Amino acid sequence: MVSSPRSSAFAHWLPLCAAALLMAGCAAPTASTAPAPAAPTATAAPIKVKVFVAAMFEIGQNSGDRAGEFQHWYERYWRGATPIAVRGALQPAYCNADGVCGAVLGMGKVNSSSSMQAILLDPRFDFSETYYMISGVAGTPPARGTIGEVNWGTWLVDYDLGHRWAPEENKPGEPTFMPRKGYEEYRRFRLNPDLVAWAMKLTANTPLKDADSARKYRLRYPDAAARRAPFVGTGTHMTGDTFFHGPGMSKQAQYIARLYGADDYVITEMEAAAITLVIRRSHGTDRVMSLRGAVNFDQGSPNETTLQHLDPAPGETAGGFAETVENVALVGTRMVDHIVANWPRWQAGVPKP
Repeated sequence: MVSSPRSSAFAHWLPLCAAALLMAGCAAPTASTAPAPAAPTATAAPIKVKVFVAAMFEIGQNSGDRAGEFQHWYERYWRGATPIAVRGALQPAYCNADGVCGAVLGMGKVNSSSSMQAILLDPRFDFSETYYMISGVAGTPPARGTIGEVNWGTWLVDYDLGHRWAPEENKPGEPTFMPRKGYEEYRRFRLNPDLVAWAMKLTANTPLKDADSARKYRLRYPDAAARRAPFVGTGTHMTGDTFFHGPGMSKQAQYIARLYGADDYVITEMEAAAITLVIRRSHGTDRVMSLRGAVNFDQGSPNETTLQHLDPAPGETAGGFAETVENVALVGTRMVDHIVANWPRWQAGVPKP
């Protein structure tokens, strides 16, 4: 029988393969000389977050320069803390040994809520028992608020979800907004009334800062509320991606608040409803707080147009920004410190005030 080239090649390869296996077997370590298996790496336990403080922006550094929304919080709770970079978040998070954590999330609904989502999903944090402090600056209608005030949200309402059209395409004096069906679960959130009651109980008498420039600016407005000194109050926070200005837009915000069965609109801001929706999907809203300080009115005085108010001349701004961001922290830290100091009472949920 004549062998084929293929069978000849196989016969030639077989002894070579056996020799290679023999050599490999000789080179293989014995049981006594084989290296011991590596010990499993210990995984750090996640940080149990008692309170998470969410700010939207910082002007420069976290400490030592002009303060934005985050600096006063950082200097109280996280000075010298190691930043924790979170994939998908705008800025790192910070935590202290008492379980108080915080971060700058970014301005606007998408920016802030995407950062919050990334932090909530990071396995290095345990948010199962966390209270959330959404904190920042805002605007207020002169009929209901003043520069330097600090306000706890009772309701968070989305200003944008719906249908809008130009005023000239409407009947005179009628609203130019209609809610869109299907968004009922996304467009408003009632925050825990017991938590709001606790916030007012603990912070209503907080001494607040004021500025000479703000005192002077308030006198441009005839409203009694606008002329008040800074105070701590409550009301509906309206979340919209636009800095709306003018009495018409302010009236529309109030219309939406009432349309949705919320309290009076008193604060205009850009993030809280979106952040709360993200938290709700993971942990509910019972432990969410919205805290805002008013740094501007949502409309001009009777002696200026809306465009003049929107783009003021040099020296014509409200003033009081530095005092307001400090006021927010003065009020908010009272609540944070109380929760942490009384954690056994707060851990399972909001106690009755």
